[in-house]
Amino acid sequence: DIEVISNASCTTNCLAPLAKVIHDNFTIIEGLMTTIHSYTATQKTVDGPSAKDWRGGRTAAQNIIPSSTGAAKAVGKVIPSLNGKLTGMSMRVPTPNVSVVDLTCRIEKGAKYDEIKAVIKKAAEGELKGIMSYSEDDLVSTDLNGDNHSCIFDAKAGISLS
Repeated sequence: DIEVISNASCTTNCLAPLAKVIHDNFTIIEGLMTTIHSYTATQKTVDGPSAKDWRGGRTAAQNIIPSSTGAAKAVGKVIPSLNGKLTGMSMRVPTPNVSVVDLTCRIEKGAKYDEIKAVIKKAAEGELKGIMSYSEDDLVSTDLNGDNHSCIFDAKAGISLS
């Protein structure tokens, strides 16, 4: 017998370790997560009615479809110190696999982007090894097909606000 346990969505599994590392080191005051999410089996292959909303009934493989996500709220349930501090939205895109989580946060302890990268790299090589990875390669989505990490931090894709 094989026992399968599913703890959350792929978006939640990506966001949680990233938010935890940032929060533990810099204290997140508030954050906005946007996921650029590959289409899923629940979406339509041709335009048609959707019980959820009008946009959800549009063709998955030909549209960028704004959608809701419960990932940010779910992170607050598993990391209570982040409860109510994160919100999020989703854009479903016409790619068959691999999604992006973009997290923008206001943090209590000021930090340069290099400091943020350093703590994420340390966590990816230490306590979160196998869950989170850190990359400075010039990645695109198909490069990540088959990667089993929940979160791959793309250091070249990030920026820091003042």
